[in-house]
Amino acid sequence: MTHYGTLRVWAALLTVVGVVWIVLAVFGTIIWAIEVTGFWRTIGVLVIGGPVAVVLATLPIALGQAMRAIADVGDTVAAR
Repeated sequence: MTHYGTLRVWAALLTVVGVVWIVLAVFGTIIWAIEVTGFWRTIGVLVIGGPVAVVLATLPIALGQAMRAIADVGDTVAAR
C-alpha cells in the first residue's frame, strides 16, 4: 500500500490540466495568427509566439511527472 496516494492524484490532475492547456494554447495560437495583420507578423506568431505558449503550457505536465517520480521514490524507500 502506498503512502503517497494524494501526491499521485495531484500528479494526475496536473497532467490532465497540462494536456488541456496545450490544446488551448494551440487553438489560441491559431486564432492569434488569424487575427494579426501582415505576413511577417503571422510568421512571428507561428515561429515565436506559438512555441513559447506551448512550452509554457507543458509546465503542469512536467510538474506532474516530478510529483509522480517523488511518489515512486518514496514508495521504494519505504518498502526497504
